[in-house]
Amino acid sequence: MSTSDTEVPQALADAEGARVANFLARYGTVLAAVAIFVAFSLASNRFVSAANLGNILVQISVLMVVSSGLTVAVASGEFDLSVGEVAGLSGVLAAGMMVWAKLPVALAILAPVACGTAIGLVNGFLVTRLRIPSLIATLAMGPIALGANYAYDGGDSIYATFPDSFYYIATGRLFGIIPVPIVIALVVVAVFYVLLNRTRIGRAIVATGANIQAARLSGIAVDRCRVLALALSAFGAAMGGIMLTARLGTGQPGAGEPYLLDSLTAVFLGMTAFKPGRATVQGTLVGVVIIGMLDNGLNLLGAPFYLQNEVRGVVMIAAVSLAVLRGEIRFF
Repeated sequence: MSTSDTEVPQALADAEGARVANFLARYGTVLAAVAIFVAFSLASNRFVSAANLGNILVQISVLMVVSSGLTVAVASGEFDLSVGEVAGLSGVLAAGMMVWAKLPVALAILAPVACGTAIGLVNGFLVTRLRIPSLIATLAMGPIALGANYAYDGGDSIYATFPDSFYYIATGRLFGIIPVPIVIALVVVAVFYVLLNRTRIGRAIVATGANIQAARLSGIAVDRCRVLALALSAFGAAMGGIMLTARLGTGQPGAGEPYLLDSLTAVFLGMTAFKPGRATVQGTLVGVVIIGMLDNGLNLLGAPFYLQNEVRGVVMIAAVSLAVLRGEIRFF
């Protein structure tokens, strides 16, 4: 056999190996989600019931909204570590405006969303004008938002009976079948997906996050993209906070804080799927579903409550480590 005869099969084998590696890199996280689903289905008969699956979707609806907004910020190359406090602030503001100020529900929703978005604009100002890294700027903005939260409600939860139209956000059913929180979450996810993938400004945001210098040389207004991305991240957090208050039935000052770790975990998990190394809305959605299945499955199996936090931390470390080792994510 000639040398060329042996090289051809080897080349084919290498090409096949590369295709398999590429497939696993793009869809490995999706396969992991399927494996988790199968594992919990075998471990608990209740996991695969329609009621439980619907319950999972309702439970992750708030996280879907918060994480989708954060995805836009990460896609632009920025971090937003204030999403938890912004969610908590907007939720408390909505409750206070309905209970204390007696404002209509629509206004009690729009005002906190505007407030949250304004915080995102301030984050953008700090990052683009004062040149403060977003990691630091948003880390500092979180306690500021939390302080405003405590100043507004005195650190106490706001207990009251809200108007029925507000509870509809959390308990309503579209056409009597589909839970409204799922509808809201899917609409928000779809809007952010279209924004990043089908609009000029969305592609500019992604280009800014991929290579800011190249984007600037291409004529993209990178600072405007970064400000917009951080504003949209805060917008998503504010929306999530209002949904959370409607679900809890109270305005709780610290209710939004757990969503920082969960949303970051979802985004980083998503960066290992579909387009490795890039924050995508569809990837984040997979990450959110994984978190939801883990939380729900562990509950059904009677695992201690603290195990959920430990699992979240391990999953986040595993996802980030995998992406960093493959050179898909660089932090500094």
